[in-house]
Amino acid sequence: MVTELQFRGFRCPLMKFNLLLRVIKADLLAGVLDKYNWKLFRLIKAIVNQYNLETEKDPVVIVISTTGTGEPPDTARKFVKKIQDKTLPPDHFAHLQYGLLGLGDSEYMFFCNGGRTVDRRLQELGAQHFYDTGLADDCVGLELVVDPWIDGLWLALKEALQLQKEKEGMNSAVDAVSSSISTAPHAVHELKLSSKVQNLKLEDEGARASDTLSQKLDDTNLAAPARDTEPSLVHSVPPVSQSALNIPVLPPEYIEVEFQDTQGENPHLSSLISEGTTFEVPVTKAVQLTREDAIKTALLLELDIADTAFEYQPGDAFCVICPNNVSEVEELLHILGLSEKGDDFVCVKVKQGTKKKGASRPQHIPERSTIKFILMWCLEIRAIPKKAFLRALVECTSDAGEKRRLQELCSRQGASDYTHFIRDSNVCLLDLLHAFPSCKPSLSLLIEHLPKLQARSYSVSSSNLYQPGQLRFVFNVVEFPAGPSRPVSRKGVCTGWLAELVAPLLHPSKNSLDTKGESSSTERISIFPRPNNAFHLPADPSVPFIMVGPGTGISPFIGFLQHRQKLREQHTDWEFGETWLFFGCRHQDRDYLFRDELQCFLENGTLTHLKVCFSRDSSTAEVAPPKYVQDVLRLCAKEVARVLLKDRGYFYVCGDKKHMADDVSDAVVDILSMEMEADKLEAMKILATLREEKRYLQDVWS
Repeated sequence: MVTELQFRGFRCPLMKFNLLLRVIKADLLAGVLDKYNWKLFRLIKAIVNQYNLETEKDPVVIVISTTGTGEPPDTARKFVKKIQDKTLPPDHFAHLQYGLLGLGDSEYMFFCNGGRTVDRRLQELGAQHFYDTGLADDCVGLELVVDPWIDGLWLALKEALQLQKEKEGMNSAVDAVSSSISTAPHAVHELKLSSKVQNLKLEDEGARASDTLSQKLDDTNLAAPARDTEPSLVHSVPPVSQSALNIPVLPPEYIEVEFQDTQGENPHLSSLISEGTTFEVPVTKAVQLTREDAIKTALLLELDIADTAFEYQPGDAFCVICPNNVSEVEELLHILGLSEKGDDFVCVKVKQGTKKKGASRPQHIPERSTIKFILMWCLEIRAIPKKAFLRALVECTSDAGEKRRLQELCSRQGASDYTHFIRDSNVCLLDLLHAFPSCKPSLSLLIEHLPKLQARSYSVSSSNLYQPGQLRFVFNVVEFPAGPSRPVSRKGVCTGWLAELVAPLLHPSKNSLDTKGESSSTERISIFPRPNNAFHLPADPSVPFIMVGPGTGISPFIGFLQHRQKLREQHTDWEFGETWLFFGCRHQDRDYLFRDELQCFLENGTLTHLKVCFSRDSSTAEVAPPKYVQDVLRLCAKEVARVLLKDRGYFYVCGDKKHMADDVSDAVVDILSMEMEADKLEAMKILATLREEKRYLQDVWS
């Protein structure tokens, strides 16, 4: 039997894991367990009703993600806190056997820390593995670990249950499971990271077959001469082009779309959001903070929240509910053959007789709305297609060559091509439909496979104390250039939409927030709060702090400084600690954000130290100035170490994770090592302690 730890809510990029700490269930591995033994699954599901980890002796399977700076997910924190109780005896879970799959992203420092934390603590409390822990990395593709981990799970379960049978004499239950596993098409005969998946020929009813088949090459494919020597999105080369393919079984269809003659109104956007209260607020100001010849365009937007209950602190974030690009939606409607039906209402429901277990209408899809509303507001049409989606698209493709290439891209043999030409190239559905013109998917297939269009998160760049009733935020307009796999350039879904929305308000400024950008425009956007539990000013105003925020990473620190300035005005008798800001950009005269405001903060004493650098400006100085914020930090090593160690100050980092935050972290380790005359390992331990004490805080993105 497999028991469960009941938590709700995690959504993983590979598939829909509607869980945080939950065991195998229809929701859990939708699109993955479909290709495995449902007979076993039904048995497991039938007996997963009651559980108690304090006494549970059956195998427990745990799947857990990592959020924030290595934290367990919000809905798993109660469980993690419980098992971290130091009063628990070392044999508290001696009766427990478990297998754990951690989900993470190695782009972030604390890779799979949520899973590692639970795994380590369960071991400390006497629990035993019945199956080795798997750690899946979204940076390279979760499926590289998830798929083989699930394959090997079945043998491990069989062996664990056989041992249990010997101990407890549970003959009937184990016999049922054992016989189910022995007839499974994917029974694993050795505990190793390899698996075989059902072949394309199995189709929807492939689960009836007991053998794993290989996709045979068509004679036409074998005879066709290679057109190119290099592979591409649409073309393969040996060995992939000449390989028999192991491809996933076809996911069962489960959504039905019915066209309706009646008219009506689309749902309100707030109904699409499960995170809490949404607020529709007007945009009152828009300022371009960068010069026209800057490499990136940075915009500042001001929202009027005076008549709402929206609350925030400096350092918080909030989310903007945005639509897909209207021209992309129109293009998609055209390809789907629905150009004339975009405004028609449809009813979305579960297909009668579907073979998908536990099928239900996705929560982000209204039961009744127009086709255009679904494509504009509900589905992430820019999402990178997963292999299960590619497998489904094979069935919608009429050209034999295109069909074969899609099979390759979703196969084990084509894993490298998938990573290079789809994942790393950020290919989306429209790119695929252009590359494979004979592919004509249905709207129901898109609803089944495209994820929810997520609201986009932005850091607040203001203080409600300094500017009551206003909320400001800053962003770069994201640009995706055209490439071999993407025929046209695109802007970011949300940043492109916002830039177009506020174009009538825009008045290029000289980096001053006082530039008038107000207008009688009535453009409104829908937002909801996303409070940050830690990225706030120190509770004690006398504590010094350091802020590192190059580019738009400076955004939350403007709110910090506004708040600090107002507190200084209101409480002249308070003691305030020193404040440091390390800022960097490419060119001093093109993209030095908030230059005038920072100078004002310096002059009135709100900001004690301002250190800036410009990575692309040439210099005639005998000694070249530092180019990056981490270089400037090293020049201020003694002061940085003093603030962190002697004064017990705070250190904030905001901005790009991949190209900045890690380098800043390395610089801090070097500083601590040098100033303390300690080795690097000791310095890393000190930095880890600062993180645990919430004195080294990050708000980063990749």
